[in-house]
Parts: sequence; C-alpha cells; structure tokens
Amino acid sequence: MVTNITNLGRSGLSDWMIQRVSAVILAFYALFIVLYLLFNPGLDYAAWSGLFSQTWMRIFSLLAFVSLAAHAWIGLWTVTTDYLKPTAIRVGVQILVILSIFVFLVWGIQVLWGA
Repeated sequence: MVTNITNLGRSGLSDWMIQRVSAVILAFYALFIVLYLLFNPGLDYAAWSGLFSQTWMRIFSLLAFVSLAAHAWIGLWTVTTDYLKPTAIRVGVQILVILSIFVFLVWGIQVLWGA
C-alpha cells in the first residue's frame, strides 16, 4: 500500500497529534520572539547573540526547527498524496520535500550549535 510506505507507517491519529503539538510549539516560539523584540526596542547584535548563546534558547530553537520540519512534512505529505495522483510524480515531489527539510534541519543545527 502506497500510503504505508510514504507516511512511514504512522496512523492518521499520530499525524494529527504531531501537527497539533508542533503547531503549539511553533506558536509559543513565535510569541516568545515577538515579545522579546517588543520588550527590547534597542536590540543590537550583542544582545541578540547573547540570547542565542544561551543553551535553553538553543534547545528551544532546535525544538522549533524540529517541530517545523515535522509539521511541514505531514502537511506536504497530505497535500501531495491528495493532489498528485501519478505515483512517480508524487514520490519525486516527496523526495524533494524530504531532502529540503533535511537540508533545513542540518543548516538550522549548524547555525544554532556552530562556532
């Protein structure tokens, strides 16, 4: 069955739960960033760099990156399986999506934890 191969054997309930949990994490992250910017109007590079040099912020950002990747994958998997009927095209697009999400994650980790 194609859906079991492309969705890695997850159930619809687990996809739904991942979507909701990742959305809540992303909402908290976005709210935190907006509030931080509002309460620090004279923000400069040193303060911004100081925020992201703290381990808790790096972990929070990494959690947001992983949440964004999971949220994007499930959403794009759903769209591609609903609207791309030819198997070769659907699988090709899904492979491009997976590779793009992987590059995003590696890049995000490098930015957060790099020197």
